[in-house]
Formats: sequence, C-alpha cells, structure tokens
Amino acid sequence: MASKKMLVLVAAALAVAFLPSPVAATEHWVGDDNGWTLKFNYSAWAETKQFKVGDTLVFKYSEPSHTVVEVNGADFASCNIPENSNALTTGQDQVTLEEAGRRWFVCGVGAHCKNGMKVKINVLAADEAAGAPSATPPPPSSPVAKVQARLVQAVFAVTTVIAAGLVF
Repeated sequence: MASKKMLVLVAAALAVAFLPSPVAATEHWVGDDNGWTLKFNYSAWAETKQFKVGDTLVFKYSEPSHTVVEVNGADFASCNIPENSNALTTGQDQVTLEEAGRRWFVCGVGAHCKNGMKVKINVLAADEAAGAPSATPPPPSSPVAKVQARLVQAVFAVTTVIAAGLVF
C-alpha cells in the first residue's frame, strides 16, 4: 500500500514538473547579454520576443555613455529627440509595459540612434498574447527571469506533492 502511495506521489510530482509555467510578466533585458549598446541589431532582437502588457523592459548600459528616450514613430524613424523628452540615465532603466500598442525607444546620445541604437516593440494585450494561435510563451530573456520561472515551477511541484501526501 505504501508503495502505491509513493508511486502516485512521484507520478504527480513528475506531471507537475512538466506542466508549462504559469503565464506571468516577463522581464526582457533589451539586447539580452549585450545590453543597450552600439553595433547591435535591436530590430532582429525584438522580432524574437513577444511583449505583453505587464512585462518589463530593462535597459542595461554604462552611463553616461548612453540614455534611453521613448519617442513616437515619426521621431523614431528620423532619430529626432524632442526637446521635452525625459531621458532615462541610470544604466539599469526599467520600463513597465502598461498598455497594448507600439513603443519606440532610442539612445539620445550623439548619433547613436542614427547608428542603429533604437528599438521598436509591439506590446500585446495579455489575452491577445495568450490566445494567439499556436503561440507558445517565449523563454525568459534574462538569467534572473529564467531562475524565477524555475522557482515558480519548483514551488508548485512541492506544494502539489505535499497536498497529495495530505490526501493519502
């Protein structure tokens, strides 16, 4: 009898371990390990990601070498930085994506934007991201997000095993 209980617990733990992780906000490190820098293709980087409401963009760079400025589409195309723009300058700037739609970011230092230091993203509504046909959530884009996703899975698995043990 004890071996049946153990077999059920092990089966439950394995089943939970292979469930997809719950949909949660993702922290996207812009440029992944390269960060926010010159000589990087941010268009190609953004095409490999799925951004949804609630996600966070993290711009990592050496300040004061770079800045992050959010602009509109026309200013993005022409690399124009409006006078009333608020530049982010900490070197670890975080931008929470609070609504669906397009967002444009450029570096406001010198000719960095004209040299390709700019990124355009399309933010999906949470239900739009979840309901896209054959869309699977992208893997976490930073080491911290990967650890957080694994931790959530582990806690869920342990909780399930404990709950199953209490039932028996």
